[in-house]
Parts: sequence; C-alpha cells; structure tokens
Amino acid sequence: MRIRQNKPFVYGYNAIASMDEKENNTMMDFGILKLAKSQAETDCDPKERAFLLIQGEVTFEWEGNRETVKRNSCFDENPWVLHVPRDIEVKIIGVAEDSEVCVTKTANEKAFKSKLYRDDECRSEDRGRGTMNETSTRIVRTVFDYSNAQHSNLVLGEVIDYPGKWSSYPPHYHPQPEIYFYKFNPENGYGFCQLGDDVVQIKNNDTVKIFDVTHPQVTAPGYAMYYIWVIRHLDDNPYINPIFVPEHLWVTDKDAKFWPDK
Repeated sequence: MRIRQNKPFVYGYNAIASMDEKENNTMMDFGILKLAKSQAETDCDPKERAFLLIQGEVTFEWEGNRETVKRNSCFDENPWVLHVPRDIEVKIIGVAEDSEVCVTKTANEKAFKSKLYRDDECRSEDRGRGTMNETSTRIVRTVFDYSNAQHSNLVLGEVIDYPGKWSSYPPHYHPQPEIYFYKFNPENGYGFCQLGDDVVQIKNNDTVKIFDVTHPQVTAPGYAMYYIWVIRHLDDNPYINPIFVPEHLWVTDKDAKFWPDK
C-alpha cells in the first residue's frame, strides 16, 4: 500500500501510519518530525520509540543525557538514532534552520537501556556488488536488528539506491509488516515498488506499507533513491532473514550471466 505525500511536511509531527488503524495496520506508529531552529518537541509515550535523524541538526535530551547530532545528507552519511523503551521522556530541539527526524513507535513491555546509535556504529554494506553487471548494487545500512537488539520489537535501517538500479533484490518476503519511506536526489526523481503482482510509482516523501509480499524496488535513471526501512517483529516470530523467491536466486551467483543458458 502506497501513501502519497502530496503536500510538504509542516513543522511539528506529521503522522503517516498509526497502530490504531483498522485496516493495513503495521503495528507501528510512523511519521516525520519537522523542526525549525529552537523548536522543541517532547515525547513521553508508553511505547518503544526510535528517532532517526534524516537531515539537519538537533539536540536529543533523555534521562539526564544531552547530545547534539548533525547530518548534512542522508544519501552520503550514516544515521544517528536514539532508541528508548516505554515511558522514557525524550526532548528533541531543532538546532539547524530545518531538520527532519523519522519517528517510529510500537508496543513493547520489555525494559531495556536507552541507546543513542552513533553514525559510526551503523553497519553499512555494499550489496549486489560484483554480480549481474552491478544492476542491483546498493548500500544497505542496518542500525539495529535481532542480532544486536533482541530486546526490541523493531528492525531499523536505510538503503541507498544508485540511479537506474534495483534493491530489495532478489525478490523476497517475510510475514512481519514493514514500512518504507523514500527520498530522492534530485527531489523530482521517482522509482517503482513492486508489491507482489502490483507495481506502484514512488516519489519524494512517499511511504509504502508491506504485508507479506515480495517488494523489489527500482529507481529511474538519473535519480538516487534513499529509503528508511523498519520492520515490526511478530510475537514469537522475530524477523531474522527474508524468504527469497527461489527462481530468482541464481542472480546472486558471482558467475551469473545475463543469459545463464549460454
């Protein structure tokens, strides 16, 4: 399901998805917090929360801690993410003239230690490199997942797609719900997201909800695509690995050719 962002985000919190939705419920609150310089937002919710700085400069305050973090470009730099359990008060203050923070929340009764994931702690991988003439080369950044945050009910990361190339490939799926949020460089760019047998066009600031279907992506030539990906673990079924469509796995072989029968 695509959610088209037809209007610019306003200052303050811009809700995109909610745990209260009766249909297409991802089990997550998801939105974009836009802050002007000196504007502050305080959040104290009985939910697990992750605050990912997309761009700009903000000060995070939580549990007696205070840290100012800066990110000039989500395409070129790794993210900073503040991750807190339920009921922890978080204050976010805009430092730059304009900043954007992605906010994800979900139910989680577990008590865990708050953590500010620094940009140099993010696991960044070049995937697809060296295969199929680089047609699916992309950068995959993982902030936290089941391997380093088993206490969390979320998995959070980012992908950078090069112009004209594919990601989330080979096609795969998983029963756990997922959200993609997109940016393009230049901003008038576009791409396509395949959701099972359906294909939707995606533009800057669009969001896609994914429910147990394959979801490969491609960006148009001339435009780089960035997207945040966040997955909600299911009770007794955490997301660890995707399920790949077997008929397309051959493309991952380092010796794969465009015409494998020749």
